[in-house]
Amino acid sequence: MIMLFLSGMVAMILLRTLYRDITRYNELATAEEAAEETGWKLVHGDVFRKPRFGKLLAVSVGSGVQILGMSIVTLIFALLGFLSPAHRGGLLQSMMMLFTFMGVFGGYSSARLYKVFNGEDWKTNTLMTAMLYPGVIFLVFFILNLFIWGQKSSGAVPFTTMFALLVLWFGISVPLVFLGSYFGFRREAIELPVRTNHVPRQIPSQAWFMQPMFTCAVGGVLPFGAVFTELFFIMSSLWQHQFYYLFGFLALVLVILLITCAEISIALTYFQLTAENYNWWWRSFMASASSAVYVFMYSIMYFSTRLSIDKMVSTLLYFGYMFILSLIFGLLTGSIGLTASFYFVRTIYGSIKVD
Repeated sequence: MIMLFLSGMVAMILLRTLYRDITRYNELATAEEAAEETGWKLVHGDVFRKPRFGKLLAVSVGSGVQILGMSIVTLIFALLGFLSPAHRGGLLQSMMMLFTFMGVFGGYSSARLYKVFNGEDWKTNTLMTAMLYPGVIFLVFFILNLFIWGQKSSGAVPFTTMFALLVLWFGISVPLVFLGSYFGFRREAIELPVRTNHVPRQIPSQAWFMQPMFTCAVGGVLPFGAVFTELFFIMSSLWQHQFYYLFGFLALVLVILLITCAEISIALTYFQLTAENYNWWWRSFMASASSAVYVFMYSIMYFSTRLSIDKMVSTLLYFGYMFILSLIFGLLTGSIGLTASFYFVRTIYGSIKVD
């Protein structure tokens, strides 16, 4: 309730401020006053300039959309009673299958954003979307499994299962990512309301509270706060052999997370543009994605206060799996933040008159 209240307050304040800005800018344009432009209108010729490492950003957003689709469909199936938390293997298998089939949406989203950046190397972009983050996760998982094999533990994943994962990945997920990317690149590029200047505008010196490290640290607090309570129960289910049945409440938390990530990224993007800094692409992604750092820090606290693990391999397993979980959470929240900020920026610059 507190998070919803704070989100509502942020939305109301932002809407009132935006309405006042847009009204003032349009009045200046109709009156043809010679006064110098100020605020976020001043950077209209640079606001959609291609960011550095734009291909990596498009790949990250595509993977985040793929994870979001998997999460939503998994929760719907769990709410309808198709997935039982008592059968953890079935739940995990369902999530892996859904992630595989959501490759269509991941490839499509990555291609659409890459086309906004006027990218032409669509094959590399698609291949990175299909291979980069799944490859990192699989590599960490495989290395951790090698340690379990070395201990001759019965909990090690058999070689046949690993091979089945590779078949799912290369046989289904990769072709579906290419299919989604094909449809994404065939469509017309998203129309932008303003043209980009040939010469980049110089960015004025920024205040200390507008530095990337500070804004990302602040931005990650609210998304983490939205999932903080549920994170405790989920980790207890993962590491203390408890069962998690509160899927309805988890669905509500996911909705709150979506709203929170969108609003905090939009708010920080607005403040950044008001300070005449148009490098907002990566900042809007990292503002929400930085919550993954808080999730990993929470896992360290949980390890030291709730668990009694003293073996080296068990400790490596714990932090390896929590790294994977934090990475997934960061991609999910970051893609929400950047998508919301993009449509916000596109809307506000489409509502003013620019010469």
